[in-house]
Amino acid sequence: MTFPGRPQLPTIDVREAAAAAGRRGISGDGSGGAVGVVGSDDGSDAGTGSGGTAGAGSDVAAGVDGAGTPLLVDVRERGEFIQVRAPGAVLYPTSSFLLRFEELPRDRPLHVICNSGSRSAGVTAWLLRNGRTDVHNVAGGMVAWVRAGLETRRGPLAPGEGDLA
Repeated sequence: MTFPGRPQLPTIDVREAAAAAGRRGISGDGSGGAVGVVGSDDGSDAGTGSGGTAGAGSDVAAGVDGAGTPLLVDVRERGEFIQVRAPGAVLYPTSSFLLRFEELPRDRPLHVICNSGSRSAGVTAWLLRNGRTDVHNVAGGMVAWVRAGLETRRGPLAPGEGDLA
């Protein structure tokens, strides 16, 4: 439902977001277990996920930083990011986003993701109101990403993982 005078928020499907940045689908998460659903935006656990991380060669987005290549911006908190994340995503938690948003490159489109799409919708709307035009909310967030069977990483972060290169 849309309201008069309120513009539709630009969204992108998880598969489109993954394809735009060169990420691919996988049959699992590299841990040998079933891919689980992560907790909800309120921090409650919506399911059980498996442990482990994807294999070292699975980060197909590593080193991709060319102008025009979309940047996946994860606005969940660090603990959620450690639990499950998209390879190549940069971590900009909502709690500190206003302190750091100016670091985001202006020559690349931004695909903003959270757990279910709620926090990322708020961040996307805020960025649009503040002059960005190349921003999309990733519909369904990491819950949809995991359900779609797209590549994920789990567990401790590798050095520099989640940082803007």
